[in-house]
Amino acid sequence: GRLPFDSSLAAHPCNLYALDSRPEIHRARQMAASLASASASLASVARRPAASPSARGRGRARAVVVRAQASPAAEAPPSDLYEVTLPKPLDVKFARGNDGGAYCVVVPPEAKYDAFEIGDKIMKVSASFGNEVWDASSYGQVIYAMKNRNGDIYLQMKRMNGDLSALEVNEKSSAFKSERGGGNYGSGTKEQQMNNYSKKKELEVQRLDMFDEGIALYNKDDFDNALIVFEEVAALEPKNFMSDNFETSTEIFKVAQYNIACCFSKQDQTANSLMALKRCMASGWTDYRKIRTDASLSNVQKTPAFKEMMDKFDEPLINQNAINFMKNMFGAKK
Repeated sequence: GRLPFDSSLAAHPCNLYALDSRPEIHRARQMAASLASASASLASVARRPAASPSARGRGRARAVVVRAQASPAAEAPPSDLYEVTLPKPLDVKFARGNDGGAYCVVVPPEAKYDAFEIGDKIMKVSASFGNEVWDASSYGQVIYAMKNRNGDIYLQMKRMNGDLSALEVNEKSSAFKSERGGGNYGSGTKEQQMNNYSKKKELEVQRLDMFDEGIALYNKDDFDNALIVFEEVAALEPKNFMSDNFETSTEIFKVAQYNIACCFSKQDQTANSLMALKRCMASGWTDYRKIRTDASLSNVQKTPAFKEMMDKFDEPLINQNAINFMKNMFGAKK
């Protein structure tokens, strides 16, 4: 089913769409948490993820930019590590792993990307400015650093030698594999289904909590850390999602992309703001009026590229080409 999320609400003064504080939203949260706990108990697989800088969950660990002082050339990396420095934009693509890290998922067939292999993990990344190098503590932080950096991007990568377990959605038990291999349905299959359901519910609750954290950071004008959190929220989009009305993106993904655009606009990074707005509308956002009028997007709204982009997604009532045609037809001055 759908997440307990209402994208029509705008409860915060910053005009970001946010989760409501009404009782039914709290009840939905409690129900999701209860279902997750009950399902995990029935499946005897109640395992909580270990606390880490990227696992904010209910503990509300603050999003922080972790900086390492070492420079890229400080010392030779171990044999399972390698270093690359590449110009923007990067065509190699990364995704969020089960441990919250950033893993390579697409390697273009170009010589400059020959060192990469699918499944390799980012260990360090250039700071968003200057010569510092940051520990890649979370996927959101890595994407934030890449998007905000003006110059070349340095990456320290760890070879995973084809191990893609961090990118797998769920681990399948040996009993489940045995039953499926024999065409049977038994306790192993049932346990796996309950395990999957439990993890899904836990992830929904964690994602909602992270979204709230991003809103709180935005309201404090902490746009850097808000961006890190919203990037994490967007990266937690379920694979192959399909809603009851056949939408292929969750509401929280659309709103996370919208909020990413707001953060970048506040920082006057209009190119990144435009990119986030494109993802937002491509995923199904149709409130074009809000995008055109929201004060949080005022910087990007002033750019010529903004009008061009909006006219592609939301054709204006009076087409400018038609106006020009009529002027030329009746000899009016331009």
